[in-house]
Amino acid sequence: MENIYRNRTLDQVSEQDIGQTLKAAGWVENIRDHGGVSFIDLRDMYGVLQVVIRNPELLKGIKKEECISVEGIMEKRDEETYNPKIQSGTIELEAHAITVLGQVYAQLPFEVATSKEVREDVRLKYRYLDLRNQKVRDNIIFRSKVISFLREKMTDMGFLEIQTPILCASSPEGARDYIVPSRKYKGKFYALPQAPQQYKQLLMVSGFDKYFQIAPCFRDEDARADRSPGEFYQLDFEMSFATQEDVFKAGEEVLTAVFEKFAPEGSSVTKAPYPVISYKQAMLEFGTDKPDLRNPLRIIDVTEFFQRCTFKPFIGKTVRAVKVHADMSKGFHEKLLKFATGIGMGGLGYLEVLPDMSFKGPIDKFIPEEMKKEFLELAGLETGDTIFFMADKEDRAAFFAGMIRTELGEKLGLIEKNAYRFCYINDFPMYERDPETKKIGFTHNPFSMPQGGLESLNTKDPLDILAYQYDIVCNGVELSSGAVRNHDMQIMVKAFEIAGYDETVLKEKFGALYNAFQFGAPPHAGMAPGIDRMIMLLAGEENIREVIAFPMSGTAQDLMCGAPNTVTEQQLREVHIKVRD
Repeated sequence: MENIYRNRTLDQVSEQDIGQTLKAAGWVENIRDHGGVSFIDLRDMYGVLQVVIRNPELLKGIKKEECISVEGIMEKRDEETYNPKIQSGTIELEAHAITVLGQVYAQLPFEVATSKEVREDVRLKYRYLDLRNQKVRDNIIFRSKVISFLREKMTDMGFLEIQTPILCASSPEGARDYIVPSRKYKGKFYALPQAPQQYKQLLMVSGFDKYFQIAPCFRDEDARADRSPGEFYQLDFEMSFATQEDVFKAGEEVLTAVFEKFAPEGSSVTKAPYPVISYKQAMLEFGTDKPDLRNPLRIIDVTEFFQRCTFKPFIGKTVRAVKVHADMSKGFHEKLLKFATGIGMGGLGYLEVLPDMSFKGPIDKFIPEEMKKEFLELAGLETGDTIFFMADKEDRAAFFAGMIRTELGEKLGLIEKNAYRFCYINDFPMYERDPETKKIGFTHNPFSMPQGGLESLNTKDPLDILAYQYDIVCNGVELSSGAVRNHDMQIMVKAFEIAGYDETVLKEKFGALYNAFQFGAPPHAGMAPGIDRMIMLLAGEENIREVIAFPMSGTAQDLMCGAPNTVTEQQLREVHIKVRD
């Protein structure tokens, strides 16, 4: 039976339809009156078609963004009216009948064609209109294609797609949980999964060799440009009998494939194997564990050298430096100094290397003459170089150096264009000391295997223990975290003991893993690249909300549906909840 609204979608119409009677349906994108002859730009999900209206009665009452069905005869356009911007630009549909399928009753809050220029809160309140915008819609279609490819690629690589629970137990580690009260069990709660961590490990214990899923994850975190509040999706995968290097190869295979397929034409993508950079090296050379390798600048440590000089502000501090070969005006130096003070630095020392290899700059007089050649060699300086200095406690010196490196790279146009530069960051510290409580806690994932196993836990200072833990970073964005898992119950008990959790807590909070590891758990490892961030990078968007169909706002609200909202007293009573003032 023929569809009563349309017999073509707008990507299917062509010059072969000229002379035929057709039905098309969609939304009124634009109405143009050319005096006696009017035109409608009809839009559906697939394209745009010009509708010509020679009977003015047909146009009466028609408004922009109304949903209509048009029946008419397909015509060839006059050559001078061709529109090369659309696929159907050489044809038009002469309307004989127009049926309004969905009327517009209210004033449009914005023009759909320019919705990306509208305030974000308005766009999100009327997201169903915003999604009619071609660019916004194309992002969601693009997202679907990427996810479809990921599924196909992972299956081809021998991974089995398995869904894990959404209602699970709350965990004492990681970010803040979203909790769900239980109606049946008074005073008890489920949590939405921050990640399928325990379940995917239990699948390995169950004997599944390679698992993956496009996993929804929920964390009660504040929004950032690269982080959506509330929920996000990741390509979660785990492998049995796998080492760190096995996971690296799997990650490289799937990420290289998806970026080579979907990156803009002419882009350069890092080939496998990706560079592997230790956390310690990353913090020294880049000032961050999320380095952007498109930036050629590197940070060097000059602490020891300046302890032998007479510049008092550097003595007793960690001193980092960034050198750059570029012409910089006085105005540039002033702007860079303003940037430095804006991020909390007391100033920004520098030296310029003159043609005779002498120095010019405020720090020159504090370097003894006999040590200047040593410094030229230490920093690898050449004529025309400028070197900037950052001095503070080690963590702050690293942070400042990283920020200056990024600012120099961006402002001097040094960032590689049309490139996706991947690297692994590994050898993260297993533990860290809380600056307020001074207690030892896990740095990242508590389920990671400590390097050196039980022996290192028993004999080393916890702050010196490294974990088999790693991130994938692309263009300064953390795409993925992962680890070789701790699959040994004894090591697990000791690891949690060091972090302040006794075996009772381990049994209570992680009982499934604790019990499962007593029944022959295989070595296993995995990671979970973030899908939203991946698509944001591929689509060239600055904000992650641009690649999510119905994102929350930056204040964690669904402005369209009004969440979070209030519930009735009866609903609260059913789950044994009383709201305090």
